[in-house]
Amino acid sequence: MSTPRVYVIHENPEWFPPLAAAFEAEGVPVQEVLLTEGQIDLGAEPEPGVYWSRMSASSHTRGHEHSKEYTRALLGWLERAGRQVVGGSHVLELEVSKVSQHGLLRAAGFDVPRTTAVFGTTTLKQAAKDFTDGQDVPFITKHNQGGKGLGVRRFDSLAEFDAYVDSPEFEAPVDGITLLQEYLTAREPFITRAEFVGGEFVYAVRVDTSAGSFELCPADACAVPSGENGPQVIAGAVCEVPGTDGTTVTADTFSVRSDVTAEHPLVQQLRGFLADQRVQIAGVEFMETTDGRTVVYDINTNTNYNPAVEAVAPSSGPRSIARFLGGLLDAEYAAAAAPAHA
Repeated sequence: MSTPRVYVIHENPEWFPPLAAAFEAEGVPVQEVLLTEGQIDLGAEPEPGVYWSRMSASSHTRGHEHSKEYTRALLGWLERAGRQVVGGSHVLELEVSKVSQHGLLRAAGFDVPRTTAVFGTTTLKQAAKDFTDGQDVPFITKHNQGGKGLGVRRFDSLAEFDAYVDSPEFEAPVDGITLLQEYLTAREPFITRAEFVGGEFVYAVRVDTSAGSFELCPADACAVPSGENGPQVIAGAVCEVPGTDGTTVTADTFSVRSDVTAEHPLVQQLRGFLADQRVQIAGVEFMETTDGRTVVYDINTNTNYNPAVEAVAPSSGPRSIARFLGGLLDAEYAAAAAPAHA
């Protein structure tokens, strides 16, 4: 067997360089496990090490339609063999299902957006009518397997929604589940993402959404045009690229939100929630609305970090991950090397 190391399970090489640099800086041996194709010898023993899964719910948008299934198989094999896995099978299922996230957050007492999950398309129009009580009030859609703003749209009338469902522009969700969600307006044009590593708070990112309709990375937020009323802020999109409407995501879009600290009541509540769910690395998004609510709406377990924020943050997200996983690696194999006591 090879020397124990941290294995990073993912499907998008473009996301890896900042993490590789962090592992190198912390002196932690690391190796990618790229799950775009390959094989598993189910009768073999996995290599020694600590395994970290950061499979993305949006992997199918990069031509990796089966990577989530590959990951399910690999994580099961590792867990049955007793390997230490961060972001294991239960975390993957949380990552790829906003329905699961919503249910767990709501059960834990967080304020979450009112949401209906619609399976298939034949009942979508009726579901929207039921959701709005037949009224022409704003609501949004999104995909259950999200990220990259998949399926996130605002509708101001049922006729507009019906026309969209019948049009070639309709975005079919990869798992067949479309979410209908209440329209929320931020008190100020930003959302917040709280980063956690090893179950501990790292920092909070303020994501400015005032520029108009754009998709943001790393925060799960989107400003969607609202016709003659101008852009409005809603929860629900994640992407790595500038907005498709020509707006630009600039360095000052992202900043450290210094008033949100480890002592903040919501951060403490989120920390306990992540511990209960055995989620060790995550970014959790929330927004403060015009009607005084603090709404938690997304858990991202393959979190990415913004370079502008990293340059001024009190601590580094990637290096926190490298230290955390390196510590797990040292502890596990120091214990394995210790002599047995009579």
